Order: sequence, then C-alpha cells, then structure tokens
Amino acid sequence: MSTPDTPGSSSGGPEVHAEAAELADPAGAAHSGAPAHAPAAGRIPVRKTYKLYTGGAFPRSESGRCYPVTGSDGAHLANAALASRKDARDAVTAARSAFPGWSGRTAYNRGQILYRVAEMMEGRSAQFAAEIAEADGIGAERARELVSAAVDRWVYYAGWPDKIGQVLGAANPVSGPYFNLSRPEPTGVVAVLAPPAAPLLGLVSAVAPVIATGNTAVVVASERAPLPALTLAEALATSDLPGGVVNILTGRTGEIAPHLASHADVNGLDLTGAGPEAAADLERSAAETLKRVLRPGGREDWLAAPGISRMTPFLETKTVWHPVGV
Repeated sequence: MSTPDTPGSSSGGPEVHAEAAELADPAGAAHSGAPAHAPAAGRIPVRKTYKLYTGGAFPRSESGRCYPVTGSDGAHLANAALASRKDARDAVTAARSAFPGWSGRTAYNRGQILYRVAEMMEGRSAQFAAEIAEADGIGAERARELVSAAVDRWVYYAGWPDKIGQVLGAANPVSGPYFNLSRPEPTGVVAVLAPPAAPLLGLVSAVAPVIATGNTAVVVASERAPLPALTLAEALATSDLPGGVVNILTGRTGEIAPHLASHADVNGLDLTGAGPEAAADLERSAAETLKRVLRPGGREDWLAAPGISRMTPFLETKTVWHPVGV
C-alpha cells in the first residue's frame, strides 16, 4: 500500500539504504538482515515534510513550490521547499529583528549558546550521518567523522565570543592627553551561501563564526543536499539560540542569492557557495549597498583548523577617544 507524494513532503525509496540503517542502529543492523527500525507489516510510514526555518519557526514557502532531493545514487530522498524572493525578504526581516538582542547579549552567554547547539547536534549524530551518507555516497565511518567534525566546530567557535575582543581590540598610542580604544563590533545581518560540496561541515564552518561574533544570518542551504541543513535547523530550534539569529532557506541558490546581494538591509555577504562567475555578479550587486563581502576561496579544506579568518570579515572596528582624567 502506498500514498501519493504531496508538495513539500518527503517520499524516499521503498527502504532505507543498508548503510543508513547501520548509522541509525549499528547494533540492530549487525544481527538482522532487514533495515533497522523497519515499519511494521501493513503500516504506512509517516513521511517527513521539510520546510524553511525563519524567525525560529518552520513555515512553508509562500510560493507553495518544492523540488526533489536525490541521493548520490539518484534515489529520491525527499521534496524540499523552493524558497522565493518573498521568503528571502521574510528571512532578512527576522534576522534584523533578532540582531539587537543577539548582539546585545554578553559574549560569554553567546559562547554558552553555541556550545548548547553542539550538544543538540551530538544527540542527532546518527541522523546527520545517515543524511550525509545518502547525499554524498560515502561510507558510514567517513560520515560519522564529518558529523563529529561539525560538532567540534561549534565547540571551537563557542570558545571565541569572549576572547575575540581581546585579540582584535587595542589601546592605541596617541599624541595628546587622550585614551584611544578600538574594539570589534558585529556588522549586522549576514547572508551566507552554503558550500554545496560540504552540506553540513561547510555549512557549520560558515555560519558559526558569523553568529559567534554577534551577527545574525540568512543561510541559503546547499541546493544539492539541503537535508543536513534542515536537520541542523531542528537542532537550532531546540537549543537556546533565539529565533531569527539563524534563518535557513532551501531552493535554487541562483534564484535566491541575487535578492540577498541587493537587499539594502543585508550588511554582509559570504559567497563561499557561489561559483566564480556568479560570485562576481553578486559582488557587483552587493557593492551598490556597500556590503562587506567574503569571496569564495577556491577548494576549501573544511577539516583544517579554522583560525579566526572567518570571524574578521563581518566585524567592524569602532574607535573611541576619551580625555585623560575625565
């Protein structure tokens, strides 16, 4: 017995791939020839409906459109929402509304919240690994390594919010009876084009430094493999991260990105997931509203130590002069 697919709903293959079953329940898969957690005979499985993540909620695309997501073997995995220009505007509005509260929190508290995101991801490790294995056609062990690296990346950036000011700030020597102090401050709303070849680790490596420094983000997930990003949205929604700090859109990057690049209320643009030709066009659009732009760096090694290079592009240095003795 089967049910027809409906727009915005998942409709995977007739059974879970063997490796995905092993990832979900390694012990069960080891002593059973059937996929782990196989549905009872005669039961219709409940298919998952994938939506956008905006303002801490999971709305459907206002256009009602969706597109098929397939695995590395061409098998249909799900239907993902096809975000529109209106969805992009709504995400920017949510990010702008969340910015004062998020940037106004103490740096220590932001670090605590990022660590909490790592905890929530750790609890969903098997689900993330299964999604990566299906999307990229890699083995179970490699998928688990990539998920662990993504969790560790959150922990890494969780340690930076209360330290980046000391690293990048300074008391500047000046001639005259003044104190001259410089400190980094967040730039505002940052649009992030996630790298298509690294749908989880690359995504986390791009988003975590943006919000660690007090910015809010509008993310365009990997068009090819959006499911890990949507599962990450569920982890974010159940963590302590305020709604609107991270907003995740799925769909055609080439359709959504130009609207974000030209949007006057977007302050920064991370072009990591854009190709060279598209990046040049988007950068020209961003220049009209004086956005800070992080250009794509070619083939990235997402497993390498990240350093602070992804935190500095979306920080602004503010300098204060104060008379001595006053």
